[in-house]
Amino acid sequence: MPTPSDRVARAFTAVPRAGFLPEGERRREGYDGPLPIGHGQTNSQPRTVADMLRLLDVPVGARVLDVGSGSGWTTALLAHLVGPDGRVDGVEIEPELVTFGSANLAATGQPWACVHQAAPGVLGLPSGAPYDRVLVSAEARELPTALLDQLAVGGVLVVPVRGTMLRVLKGTDGATVTRHGSYRFVPLR
Repeated sequence: MPTPSDRVARAFTAVPRAGFLPEGERRREGYDGPLPIGHGQTNSQPRTVADMLRLLDVPVGARVLDVGSGSGWTTALLAHLVGPDGRVDGVEIEPELVTFGSANLAATGQPWACVHQAAPGVLGLPSGAPYDRVLVSAEARELPTALLDQLAVGGVLVVPVRGTMLRVLKGTDGATVTRHGSYRFVPLR
């Protein structure tokens, strides 16, 4: 696990996983694996979430898009990282999870973050762009250009693509992609 001086570790302490799990799964909060939240979706493995947040390197005050917000846990962790001068927009495709995630997020008292219902056929939330950071908690078949388009120049996108975690830095003349290990996620829809 991360060192105590790590911002991500502090976010994990401030935003415990249990508050984002269905009642029947809360006793397994400390399990370092994905846990079901319904509708074929999961609350991701804590170690994986920590890895992704470190790759994203979220600055205080940033505008962040959280694609596949599910239970709202990653949205809440991101909200803690950006602080009240930032903004986090979570997007979720499953209506019941939008309700579940929104309620979980509201309980954290971070009104600078919210969960939106994904629009049919639209990836991300173009109306909120540009974003400084984009986190994707579902596996894409290829690098999602629609999300790159929503990223500001100098921004970072972290997304699993075909089992490999990618960190994409958007420059003025394109993007720089680095690979950061193998991971498994539910498919991006």
